[in-house]
This record gives sequence, C-alpha cells and structure tokens, in this order.
Amino acid sequence: MQRESTAPIAAAPSHRGWIDDTRAAIQGDPIVWVSVLVLAIIYLLTASRYDIFRNELYFIACGRHPAFGYADLPPLVPLIAAATQLFGVNVFLLRLPAIIAALALIPITAEFARTLGGGKPAAWMAAVAVAIAPGLLALSSTLGPSAFEPLGWTLCAWLFARGILRGERSSISWAGVVAGITFQAKYGIAIWVVGLAIGIITTAARRILAWRQLWYGAAAAIVIGAPSLIWQQLHGWPFLATIHYATQHRNLTGSPLRFEIGQILAMNWLMAPLWISGFITPLISERLKPARFLSIAFIFTTAAIIYSHGKSYYLFPAYPTMFAVGAVACEELGRVLRAAWFILAFIMTLPIVPVMLPILDPATLARYLDRTHLRPRPVEVEGIGAPLTQLFSDELGWREMEKQVANVYHSLPPEDRSRAAIMAQDYGEAAAIDVYGRQDGLPPAICGQLQYYFWGPRRYDGSVIIDVNGDPDRWGEICAASKVVGAFGAPYAMPYENGPIILCRGLRRPLPEIWDRFKREH
Repeated sequence: MQRESTAPIAAAPSHRGWIDDTRAAIQGDPIVWVSVLVLAIIYLLTASRYDIFRNELYFIACGRHPAFGYADLPPLVPLIAAATQLFGVNVFLLRLPAIIAALALIPITAEFARTLGGGKPAAWMAAVAVAIAPGLLALSSTLGPSAFEPLGWTLCAWLFARGILRGERSSISWAGVVAGITFQAKYGIAIWVVGLAIGIITTAARRILAWRQLWYGAAAAIVIGAPSLIWQQLHGWPFLATIHYATQHRNLTGSPLRFEIGQILAMNWLMAPLWISGFITPLISERLKPARFLSIAFIFTTAAIIYSHGKSYYLFPAYPTMFAVGAVACEELGRVLRAAWFILAFIMTLPIVPVMLPILDPATLARYLDRTHLRPRPVEVEGIGAPLTQLFSDELGWREMEKQVANVYHSLPPEDRSRAAIMAQDYGEAAAIDVYGRQDGLPPAICGQLQYYFWGPRRYDGSVIIDVNGDPDRWGEICAASKVVGAFGAPYAMPYENGPIILCRGLRRPLPEIWDRFKREH
C-alpha cells in the first residue's frame, strides 16, 4: 500500500507568517485587486437600490434585544444589524458589513491558492472565480448569516492548510478562533468543521492531532460558540425545531441530481471544471495529495446537506476552497486557454447579475425574468409565486404596510391606543412594524413566530388588538367585536403579504392565558 506524502506543497520562509504572505500578495496581483474594485463598485451602487429584506428587518429587531442567542440563529448578525441602525434606518450601512466580507473573500481565496503551491495564474483564477460566481454574489447582497459563511469557511480551511502544508502551527489555533466566530454568525460551519476533521483524520494530515495548537484551537472554538448553545439549551433548542420543520416541510431541494445541477448553475456552469478539479485532483494527483483533506471535507459536506434536505445555498460557502484547489490543478493550462475560459465565464455571468443584485427596478426586472427565463427556482415553499425573485419581492412593501398600520393605530381614541397591541402573523411584518414604526410612535409588535414568540404578549391583555394579515373569521370567534379596518399590499411584494388589518375589541380570554395558541411552528 502506497504511503501518502507528508511533504508540504510549498515551503514558506521561516521568517514569514501568513500576515506577511498576505501583505506581499496585496502588492503583486493586479487582476485580483481589479476584481475587488469592480465588485466593490457594483455592490456599493446597488446596496440600497431596494428596501430592507424581510430577514434583515428581523435581525435588526432581534439585535435591539441583545442576548446570547435567538430562536433560530446565533447572536452575531442581529447585533451587527442593530448596530448599523443606531442613528436611524439606513439600508446602505446595514449591508456594508456583508459587502466587506464579500470583498475580503477574493484576496483570501487567491492567497489560499498560493498556499497550495499555486503561482500568480492560480491566484487570479481562484479570485475571479469567486468574484463572478452568481450564488456567492447573491449571498452578499443582503446582511444575513449566510453572507459571512463563505469568508468564515474559507478562512478556516485556509488556516488549516497553512498549518498542515507549511507547518505553521499557530494557524491551526487561529482556525479554531475563526470557526467559533463564524459559528456565532451561523451554525452551519459545524458541518464544514466535521468534514475537515474527517478529512484530517483519514489522511496524512492526522499528524496534527499531536499538536497542542490544534487543541488550543478546538478549545477556542468551543468557548466562543458555547454561549449560543447554552441559550438554545435553556430555551428548549428552538433552532433544532425550526430546522426540523424546514427540512421536512419547507425546503424544496429536489433529488440529489437536481441539487447538483443547481450547484453547477449557481457557481457559473463554465466554472464547474474548476471546482470539480478542486475536489478530484487531490484524490488522484501526487502533487496535490497533501490537500486531500479538503476534498474529503467538501464531499462530506455535500453529502450531509443533500441527506438533510438543506437548501441549495447551504453548500455555497464551500466553493471558494474548491476554486482555490482547482486553480492550482488547472494552472498549467496555457495562458491563452486560461484567458479565453475566464472571459467566457465572465460573459456568462453578466445576464445573471440582475437576477442576483438589484440593478433593475422592479417593473423592469419582472419583464426581464419573464423574457429571459432566468427566474431562480424557489428554495422553499414560501418562494412559490414570487412576482420577482423571493429575495427581491421580500424587500418590497414593508414601509407601506407600516404606514397603513400606523394610520389605524393613530385613529384609535387615546384610551384605546394606550392598551392596543399590534399583532403580526409573521416575523417580517412584526419586524417591519418595529423598525419603521419607531418614527411613527408605534409600540413594539407581538407575534407568535420565532423569537417574537419568546418575547411573549409583553404587557398587553388583549382588550384592544390591531391584527396584521390575520383571518377575519378567526378573530370574529375569539373577540367580543372585530372588523376589518384597513388593508395593505404593494406591487411585486410576496402575494401573502397583501392582506387585511383587523381591529379586535375584547379578546374573550386574556392574551397571556392563550398566548401558546398563537405560536407558529414555521
């Protein structure tokens, strides 16, 4: 049986660490930095073209109630979201952290390729592949947990690679720190870390198990990630309940073949040979064999997400690593062939960009989607019937809804206003009322979904309730008197966000007693 090579792919000078290498790279790669500049311009010009996304509103609302965790996510992104809005609602500032993470990913991926033994061609190939991947563009178009995953996953894998391939043991400890911080943004990195662990244990990289720096890193990841897990445990693991419902009833993953076809399209189908080379070459090539642990991590992560019926974009953060490995594998292609390949890939991305970023106004985008047939397949049940894409449709109509609710609220007599609860049917509506309603003097909304359920009915007894988007018949049964007093909706918003505003007087039982009846499992 042939023994695996344990020699580093590229030995680094002993006096230079990863910070020195990165600084040197910054000075010598014009294509990489042109990619950063072009993408920065595109993001900055489009960041505030539409309004705040449903989930972003929810993150702001959560972050204004600082905690170690929330029903369906860790605390980092909500705290960042709320911090960006300290001086008023500002869409550009809200999305700036996601833009910074997306731009930082480009040079990091280029440096990853160098760590694997690649030269300048490999570096720019990896960087450009990341910059033009439609799926990665979409992840960073709004502020959310997924926006930080590509950077976090890639940094973690890169630091492990530096330790394993170059013997930089401190990098292994830093990988643990990065994993812990990324875990506080989104729990999904746990799958990637398990994949990396399996890859390390089953290859010659297992020698790092004897390094104390590995265990320092593991301890750091646990300490950094523990507060959120403790919060989940104290509240009955609501995140697991949410994920279970989503995988069983909401996510539209399709067959494994359909999942993989979606991955090819999301990463730009002309870039498929690059990332496929990234996980195959280390399995068969002596040159890249020391990076085999990365291939195994990617294969495991792909299988785990498919098996668990995860959404297609759950796997997107793993592709920058495969682009880096694949760029080294494909570096020996001729200069003309490399240039032609990437020019064609860039051209293929151009018609998809308006589908991923808000370049076109809603009416023009609707016509564009109809004529080009580039409308993305919904990744969850709620996305079916979106007039635009689900992302863009969920950025429209929230301010109009809040204004309609504010009109109803301020039309009440003062004695009713002082005890009126505003109840929303979903977290998007509730968060829109909380974020936009501040300037109109609206009280905090209540809702039975996700974190809002844990905040409870607040101080309200149910004597006066303004319900947003509820069922008039149901409220007629549980209220002494109820009537539809308004309606809301907006062109191109999600169809189910067009509904009535109901005024309930005299809830037949006190709201705190029946709060559990309003809990939503999805």
